[in-house]
Amino acid sequence: MLSFLYSHLISSRSGLRSLLSIIAVSSCVFLSGCNYFILLGYLIGGPPSIAPDFDEQTGLSMTDKDVRVAVVVSAAKDIQYDMDRVDQELTKYFANRLNQHQIKVMNPDFVRDWMDKNPEWDRPTEIGTYFQCSYVIYVDMYEFSLYEKDSHQLYRGRAEGMVSVYEMDEDFEDGEKIYSKEIISVYPLLAARATDEVSYQTFKAEYLSRLSEELGRLFYEYYNGDDIPDAM
Repeated sequence: MLSFLYSHLISSRSGLRSLLSIIAVSSCVFLSGCNYFILLGYLIGGPPSIAPDFDEQTGLSMTDKDVRVAVVVSAAKDIQYDMDRVDQELTKYFANRLNQHQIKVMNPDFVRDWMDKNPEWDRPTEIGTYFQCSYVIYVDMYEFSLYEKDSHQLYRGRAEGMVSVYEMDEDFEDGEKIYSKEIISVYPLLAARATDEVSYQTFKAEYLSRLSEELGRLFYEYYNGDDIPDAM
């Protein structure tokens, strides 16, 4: 019976998450006397979900019917000097994350093309007007690094920035900022990784994926156990 349950749980990412959550809760039961009914709840319903911060703060939802979103990531000049086009790469990762969670996102290549042809733009709402989007998510990234502090032998992704959301009016002529959230990201969560364990490009892709997940969680539901695979 136990072997069947184990095989079933690890057959998918969600299953793995459930298995890891069960292990964590089981440890809690044996080590600190947690209520057995909590463990039963995990077994039946899975780990507790966490509502998107955007939904909690605004009472709105990016997953509502007919909602369309444009995503823009802006990186400080010193970041772009070290890593050319990292802002565009993160934009694509972020847009894909949102699309995977039933949030309709404008093609980031179209948005970037408009920005390149209109270099004088200075307000995110101009993008919303052109593409007639419900919201524009603007990420102002002022710190980004793939290395541990004061080391080029250890990888550890770090980023800091401000996430803002602009809601467009019914005629898409203008909009206003309705949400802002500072984001501070570190990956891996527990310890840095030696540069001889993984290539630069592979780690960069891993971190952009992780960072896009952290950004996405502001707008879609996630689970307590989701961070376990990214700890190391």
